[in-house]
Amino acid sequence: MRYVFEMRSAVLVVLTALALCGCGAVGGGAAPVPSAPPSTSPGLGFDVSVNEQTRAVTLRVGQKLEAVLHARTGMTNWNGVRSSNTAVLAPIVNPAATAVRGVTLAAFQAVTAGNARITATAGALCSPGQACPQFMMLLAIDVTVVG
Repeated sequence: MRYVFEMRSAVLVVLTALALCGCGAVGGGAAPVPSAPPSTSPGLGFDVSVNEQTRAVTLRVGQKLEAVLHARTGMTNWNGVRSSNTAVLAPIVNPAATAVRGVTLAAFQAVTAGNARITATAGALCSPGQACPQFMMLLAIDVTVVG
């Protein structure tokens, strides 16, 4: 009798933990977005502008790229925006680095021919003291630099 009671308690604890972990996770995943071409009207001093919907872009050596990343509803701002290969695509100071709330700005310059990937992450935006789903979105934009 005691064994049955302990098993019921253990199952109840596991089910409760699973239910709490799943709170807020329904519909939390972002739907895939179609690829968007780079902007033909980048910001001041930039040759190309990309956003969170851009999947790939090609630059020439010497061109400057501006990344304008908009936070999705229920998500934190994009952070950790970086180049996977700074020898090909080097980060530079963005002179227009003042962004509106929910927008992350980053800037890069094509240094030499090759490939790099711009990455950034965003997590769930949760109120303090509330249960929060533990997932993260990864942004990846493939950059090809040609001579």
